[in-house]
Amino acid sequence: MTSRDDVAAGRAEPVQRSLLAGDAPDVAPRLLGKLLAAGACTGRIVEVEAYTADDPASHSHRGRTARNASMFGPPGTLYVYLSHGVHHCANVVTGAVGDGQAVLLRAVTPVTGLDEMRDRRGEVPDHRLTDGPGKLCQAFGVDRRHDGADLCALGGPVQLLDDGTPAPDHSIVGPRVGISRAAEVPWRWRDPRTFPHT
Repeated sequence: MTSRDDVAAGRAEPVQRSLLAGDAPDVAPRLLGKLLAAGACTGRIVEVEAYTADDPASHSHRGRTARNASMFGPPGTLYVYLSHGVHHCANVVTGAVGDGQAVLLRAVTPVTGLDEMRDRRGEVPDHRLTDGPGKLCQAFGVDRRHDGADLCALGGPVQLLDDGTPAPDHSIVGPRVGISRAAEVPWRWRDPRTFPHT
């Protein structure tokens, strides 16, 4: 089990920024198996989606705005937006500065901080705590206050960590969900170690 104490002990370290410097569809499957950490909460990333600036479903498709400015930052920047005025969604910015690419974190498997996640999420089964982008942000306490955070900075409020767990050799690839444009694009990856029967 990985905990925040593992970071200080050297058993989990911030993800190297170079891992995130490629195009979002290339980076996305590499994030499977990595850890998202915020406060006492840690979860293993098991489902992601990629978005690029030339993608009509992407927030960056029409250029930079006050809302999506973090998407144009350096790789490893956290982009958080409010979906439909209700749910926050967390994204890992990829590519070069100005590219406007990001990977949406769709689901994680809780590792530490389950009591805090349960307090934030209310009466839901543990396997439903973080199985959606809005759910994981609520469980981890991530919102617009964290937009623009450096996920690669040791000790940051939200971190992307590597404890040596490799990405799966083969991911489950399929179309993105919850969008109305370019939904057929197969830029959604899931970890078969978590979704073995999908």
